[in-house]
Amino acid sequence: MTNALNIIPRPVHVERHDEKFILTTDTIIIADEANQANADYLRSFLSTPTGLDLPIRADGTTNAIHLHIGGDKSIYKSEGYQLTVRAGRIEISAPEPAGIFYGIQTLRQLLPIEIETQKKVAGVTWQVPGCVIRDWPRFAWRGFMFDEGRHFYGKATVLRLIDQMALQKLNIFHWHLTEDQGWRIEIKAYPKLTEIGSQRKGTSYTLLGKHHDGIPHGGFYTQDEIREIVAYAAARHIMVVPEVEFPGHSLAALTAYPELSCTGGPFEVSTRFGILPDLYCAGKEEVFTFLEGVLNEILSLFPAPFIHIGGDEALKGRWKKCPRCQARIRAEGLKNEHALQVYFTNRIATYLKKQDRRIIGWNQILGSGLDMSAIPQFWAGDRKGFLRAVEAGHDAIDSTFLKTYLDHTYALTPVSKAYQHEPIPVELSRSAALRIIGLEAPLWSEFINSRARFDYQVYPRLTAFAETGWTPREQKDWPDFLARLENFLKRLDKLGVQYAPREEWEPSKFDQFFGIFTIAQPQTKIASRSAD
Repeated sequence: MTNALNIIPRPVHVERHDEKFILTTDTIIIADEANQANADYLRSFLSTPTGLDLPIRADGTTNAIHLHIGGDKSIYKSEGYQLTVRAGRIEISAPEPAGIFYGIQTLRQLLPIEIETQKKVAGVTWQVPGCVIRDWPRFAWRGFMFDEGRHFYGKATVLRLIDQMALQKLNIFHWHLTEDQGWRIEIKAYPKLTEIGSQRKGTSYTLLGKHHDGIPHGGFYTQDEIREIVAYAAARHIMVVPEVEFPGHSLAALTAYPELSCTGGPFEVSTRFGILPDLYCAGKEEVFTFLEGVLNEILSLFPAPFIHIGGDEALKGRWKKCPRCQARIRAEGLKNEHALQVYFTNRIATYLKKQDRRIIGWNQILGSGLDMSAIPQFWAGDRKGFLRAVEAGHDAIDSTFLKTYLDHTYALTPVSKAYQHEPIPVELSRSAALRIIGLEAPLWSEFINSRARFDYQVYPRLTAFAETGWTPREQKDWPDFLARLENFLKRLDKLGVQYAPREEWEPSKFDQFFGIFTIAQPQTKIASRSAD
């Protein structure tokens, strides 16, 4: 019997045997005190399609799914698990509840694909093949970044995304909530951020176009909605890391509060995309008062120990002409405007450290004197500077622009290229390589304004990145992944995910060559298909 199982991400170690477990009307779930939430999740997930009651109990001997804390954390880390399937008993053990949850996701993929149906299914034998799986992740940070600053999707889409991430053992949801084109989170101390900053007059879908479609676009999350989403993610062992962008990409906020800029405005929430000149004034103390007030409310909503502050593409022209910014440079003994951004970033980093939080920023936050607690997230630009920062002691995240961006066309980033991406730069020393805490696949939404378009851009490339984040590098196998992916896609079909057609995954060499000229692809028609 082959050891192969259709599981994504591929587990570290699999043994197969001839026994099997069948869910019946007598099946129970046994859970220790630490796993009551996991047991509730498992019961809720299994009960609807199977029609079985699956009561949760503290003990039992036969015909049971047993969830309990156990195992060597030095082997399994905090998210690893062991799954054993025998006749009459399934056992999932792990050092921590997160590992139990990931074992449940593996069990989910061992069951017939009809388990993904959100209604009772007749005529299916709910059978699990006999096996012993010992499994743990390669990286602690396995993330997906979703930009809702450019296009607002709403709670239902985000909850759907979180469920999809859980299936793939992704554990970081990086939520980009503020942009030039929209502010998407309620801040009670500054109501105009959503009253004014969350709305724009229209959208331009050409990279250089100044004219928009005239269709107003807007939306934001209330604080109650944020709490609901964060709790929903936590129940699936997913950490939500918010991004509040500064000093650039801040036009929506400046439209609401123009006094925070260098020029005083007036401004309009941007209807076009690109790198815009206006940013927060680094010379005004009221800017830091404002940002700390915003962050106070952010911290109350997001318990994650990390806050993303963006920091990319901050044009310095306004600062060069601003008397207050120039006075700040002189007063602080700074070299230039780039050093002023480091000063700006460090003030927020110091504030957040007092709240037991760390900042993450795109690698353009790097510069001499940057607080060592800051985590650079590499996407593009000064690669050598990024490598020096990691060697010097900064933890870091990989989001390499031409390898991980899901808004790119398949011509630029085929599925094979996504799968074969290696997050740890070969130039790093062995000790510095350990500071690459993981990878993250971003989806920027300039040209992605529908759920069908979202699905098309994300799948199956996010699934490829999920395997890179979990599976040991030496065990990754492209042909094997493709074989397992065929079964995984059937699950996505049941879930109503409108992934890219197979014929578009691997464009011709000619199309790949010209793909560099279509990094951000305007809206194209995406055919819809329904779940079975």
